[in-house]
Amino acid sequence: MDAVNQMKKAVGDAAAQRVKSGMVVGLGTGSTTVMAIKAIGERLASGDLKDIKGVPTSFQAIVLSRELGIPLVSLDEVEKIDIAIDGADEVDPQKNLIKGGGAAHTQEKLVDSLAEEFIVVVDSGKIVDKLGSTFLLPVEVMPMAITPVTRALTALGGQPELRMGVKKAGPVVTDQGNLVIDVKFNDIPNPAELEMKINNIPGVLENGLFVGVADIVLIGDVIDGQPSVREM
Repeated sequence: MDAVNQMKKAVGDAAAQRVKSGMVVGLGTGSTTVMAIKAIGERLASGDLKDIKGVPTSFQAIVLSRELGIPLVSLDEVEKIDIAIDGADEVDPQKNLIKGGGAAHTQEKLVDSLAEEFIVVVDSGKIVDKLGSTFLLPVEVMPMAITPVTRALTALGGQPELRMGVKKAGPVVTDQGNLVIDVKFNDIPNPAELEMKINNIPGVLENGLFVGVADIVLIGDVIDGQPSVREM
């Protein structure tokens, strides 16, 4: 395993260690979160963890959890989510996030927001001074609303572009059957305000701004060839 993957594993392990027996756990999406889910599965298999239930945020999380023997439940079957573990594409100093690189941000926001404790797992490259510095803002949109939503996002000062598939002809389709518009904003001075404005556009299901949701951010780095983990 190379140094970067060792670092991601160290962050995932650190998050997984915060899960306790009997908990309902939100299971996020992305490469670092995969490491956390694998660590939870290993703890279950060894008997270190017992009687946990996972609430997945994507098909990726569902498939991986089933492979690892993690019991899954829906939001209809639980009264609360004790802890959620998920990644991010950007994290600012106030622990606000941009998510949605994997086009799963709608389910992620639902699960992460309901959790009593939301732990973000990222590498140090995801830490930014201001949101929108390195990553476009994903917006999930109903297919019939693509044109009017694109106009509305442009009116808000954004530069929208429909996300196209890789190794697939045509646009990316989300787990909900919708499309994703990635938007470049030159500046996001008020993330909470922009989050609400975008979500108020008819045809928008959800956007990738996660404001005031994260409780703990675990940051992985590689120092002198060795993985390290720190908490924001």
